[in-house]
Formats: sequence, structure tokens, C-alpha cells
Amino acid sequence: MRKTLYLKFILAYIIFGVLGVSLAATFVSTQTVDNLKKQTADTLYRQATLIANTYASDLYNSETTLEAVKNELDALETYLNASIWIINPSGRIVLDSSAPVDVENEVVIENFDSTITEGSYYIIGDFFGTFTEDMLSVFAPITSDFKVKGYVVIHSSMSSLQAASDSLLNISYITLVILFLLSLIILIFFTEMVYIPLRKITEATEHYASGNMHYEFTVESEDEMGYLAATLSYMASEIARAEDDQKKFVANVSHDFRSPLTSIRGYLEAMLDGTIPPEQHEKYLTIVLNETERLTKLTNSLLILNNLNMKGIFLDKTDFDINTTIRNVAASFEGTCREKKIAIELLLTGEEMFVTADMGKIQQVLYNLLDNAIKFSHHNSIIKLETTEKHNKIFISVKDSGISIPKDNLKLIWDRFYKSDISRGKDKKGTGLGLSITKEIIQSHGEHINVISTEGVGTEFIFSLPKSDMEDED
Repeated sequence: MRKTLYLKFILAYIIFGVLGVSLAATFVSTQTVDNLKKQTADTLYRQATLIANTYASDLYNSETTLEAVKNELDALETYLNASIWIINPSGRIVLDSSAPVDVENEVVIENFDSTITEGSYYIIGDFFGTFTEDMLSVFAPITSDFKVKGYVVIHSSMSSLQAASDSLLNISYITLVILFLLSLIILIFFTEMVYIPLRKITEATEHYASGNMHYEFTVESEDEMGYLAATLSYMASEIARAEDDQKKFVANVSHDFRSPLTSIRGYLEAMLDGTIPPEQHEKYLTIVLNETERLTKLTNSLLILNNLNMKGIFLDKTDFDINTTIRNVAASFEGTCREKKIAIELLLTGEEMFVTADMGKIQQVLYNLLDNAIKFSHHNSIIKLETTEKHNKIFISVKDSGISIPKDNLKLIWDRFYKSDISRGKDKKGTGLGLSITKEIIQSHGEHINVISTEGVGTEFIFSLPKSDMEDED
């Protein structure tokens, strides 16, 4: 497309030039000559008619002399740049403005025929063989007593008309050249502003179509071309990122499924072939059961993430007391906290604090955050859950005093299947999906979640929820 399109514009430019020159050389030239003929003929005819009705008429009525008329015609000859004749119907030249008055030597035009104009008032030619070049000759009859006494004939050289026509055509040619140069500038502008960016975009699409989503290109333009290029580049980078995420996702899923499945198969085969004695079957069946629970948990987490990523995720939003929800979630971890001697401290604002959200999904968020806090807290430590109200928002905080998150890993904790080196040693049954699910749920509500982690102090997760209108109404 990029070659064909540009060649089309070049071809159109060449055709424009050729047609312009051809039009100027033929049609314009012919029209210019024809218009000059008509304009000159009209001007000369008006003068001839004026002479026929004045000087010539007075001459035939014996009211003036040849010399007097000759003097008037000489002045008009200079003004009109044309020869003026007075001719009898028989063809005898009575008076010639370009020759002295000579009564004795009469000049007769042979085969003179006043009807040669055939309804027009001028002819073009040598005027019955009188001239050696083409002349434009205008006739005006001299009438007296309703009779034609003679004719006033004015001759103008066609070569002078052609010279005038050439001068006008030269102006047309100069104008055409200027237009051609202007169109060349437009072509250059089109090349720089449209064709070159379009060629870059086309080349980029070919790379993207072949699977090279990492191909980079730039279009230095702030118009629609620049916007199209930027959009295309962004789309390709997003597709590349999605492909990388997909590859990473498949690799992580494969790894996380393969490990427990390998353990389950190994233990079961060992029990079947007798490697593991019957008295130890209960121990290893418990391990197999734990591995199946891990697989179940991983599968459920993947299903939750898939549902959260679907467009138009359904949120069953209701107005509920977030303080009560926090108390209930905290109570479900009493057994685990008792084993690790961890205390959960509730710092809740007011007895009730209503929010508008999906209660079930917010419970899952609290469960994930509190579960993480317990896993990575030291024995005999405190976990604080706090609610505050700011700017019509309810902020929920889960803060522990356990293992801090390295600064370089803070941006990675939201990635799917991510586990820090520290967490891999402490969380044997974790899927690495808990925080990803948490973030997806909060973002689906149009809210935000942040993390603050300080070495030697602990980690705090803070997320927001919209305050319910119920309290305002109360």
C-alpha cells in the first residue's frame, strides 16, 4: 500500500502538469486568439462605422475634401495601429490612410466582393490578394439616400494579434509554472507529513502482524498521524505485556500444579509398591490430603481472578457495617492466633460504620490481608485493625509487626504467583494469588489499596471504601 499510494500521488502530479501544459498550449491558446480577434474586430468595426457615418459620408456628399479626410484618417491610423481604406462598391480605393492622395493613379482591387463576409463584419486573409500576410479586415458600409456609396475598411495585421496573444499566453504559462511549483510544495508537504509517517505505521503493523510486538517506532507529529502512531505503539506494548504476562502465568500455574501433583503421585506409588510400609500410610495420606487442599485452593483462586478480570464484573453492593465485618473476620482467626500467641487489636471508629460495597468480596479482602499478617508475624506480636473516616471515605488498615517487605519488592507483591524469598520459607501452602485477588476486588469497587513496609517495624495495608449514605440520612 505504501508504494502504490505514493506512486498514485506522483502520477497525479505528473498528469496535472502535462494536462496543464496541454490545456494552455491548445485550448487556452485558441481561446485567447479567438477572443482577441473578436475584441479587435469589435473595436475596429465601431471605428469604421463612426468614420462611415462622419468623414466618409461627408466626402460622398461633397461636404469635405480628400485631403481633410486623409488628415483625420492618418491620426486614427496611428491610434488604431491599422490601415484605413475607403473603397467604392466596384473595388476602387478612394482613400488609403497609409498612402498619399493620388487621384490620377487609381488602385482597383480585382474581384472585390463586399458580400464575402457572409453576414459577419470582418474577414481574415490577404484581402483579395492585396496583402502578403493575413490581415483582419473590417467592413462598414457608407450609405447616402438609402444607398451604399462605398465601404470603410480597416485592416489590422494578424501578426500583431498573434504577438498580443503570445504575451497573454506567456502570462498563462508563468501562472501555470507557479501553480506547478506550489503543487510540488504541497507534494513535498504531503510526503513529509503524511506519506513518511504512514510508511512508518505500515512497517510497524507488518512487524506486529508477524508477531514482533516489541518493534519500536516514532512519529514526531502532534496531529492525527502522531496520535495514530502513539496509539498503535501503545497497543502493541500492551499486547506484548499481556503476552509476557500470559507466558509467565502459564509457567507459574504449571509449576504450582506440577509440584503438588508430583508429590501426590510419588507418595501414592510408594504406598502401592510397598516402599512406604502400611503403618506409615496414615502419615503420607495426610500429606496427600494437604496437597489436594493446596490444589483446591489454587484452583479456586484462579477462578476468582478469572471472574474478577471479566468485563462487567458483577458486584452485589449493599450498605453494611464494616466494623462488624472486621470483628467477625478477626474472630475466625482466634485459633490460629492462639497457637502463635498473636493478639489482634481492633481500633474501630464508633460502634457502627456503614459502607457501600460487596460484603462477600470485602470479607475476602480482610481474610487475605489478615491471613498474610498472621503468617509473617512473629510470636507474641500484635496485629492492629483500624477504621477511620476522611472526606466521605472509610479507610481500613491492617498492620502487623512482623517481617517487613524489601523495598525493591513492594511493586511486585501484587503480581500473580509472586512470592518473596522470605515468604517461600514460611508459606508452604500459599498460592501467591491472595494479594492479586485483593487488589482486583478493591479496584473493581473503584477504590485504591496501598502498602507501607518499614524494616524492623512491620507492614501496613490500607484500602478505602465509599461511605454509605445511610449515616448521612440518619
